[in-house]
Amino acid sequence: MASSHPGGLTEGQFRTLGQSAVDAKANAYCPYSSFRVGAAFLTSSSTIITGANIENASYPVGTCAERVALAKAVMDGHHRGAFRALAVATDITPPASPCGMCRQFMREFCTLDMPVFMFDGEGAYVVKTLGELLPMSFGPEDLKGGGGKGEGGLGGGKAGGERGDRDGG
Repeated sequence: MASSHPGGLTEGQFRTLGQSAVDAKANAYCPYSSFRVGAAFLTSSSTIITGANIENASYPVGTCAERVALAKAVMDGHHRGAFRALAVATDITPPASPCGMCRQFMREFCTLDMPVFMFDGEGAYVVKTLGELLPMSFGPEDLKGGGGKGEGGLGGGKAGGERGDRDGG
């Protein structure tokens, strides 16, 4: 079947991913904001891993749906480069995008060309790549050793804080 959605998703994968994010909202724990968010990642093995936002009385301690799903996926053995797409669903219109902290968290494990489908409460969606949501991002390859599974460390980079291009500059 020919791909019809960004990221090479078939119509069936797209529908299943979107519905999984919508369904995940039912598990949101949001007694303070009542702002339900569901997230679903599609992996390269066609597994869908979901998460929902979890609030806390100490607001900064809460965790967004995207980070819940991604942490769950990493704990299940899915690592950098294993993610094909993300769907995020809320009850509002227009749809909400992942917050900055989630974008940076995703940057650790997802490619910049991964599509992020953002669904509103009516089922309409907007799609952007992670790179569009997080331009000029900082990732594992910006650290000495390239990061990954406990490798590398701080340091590296260009003198004076300049950053080279991704082609070796």
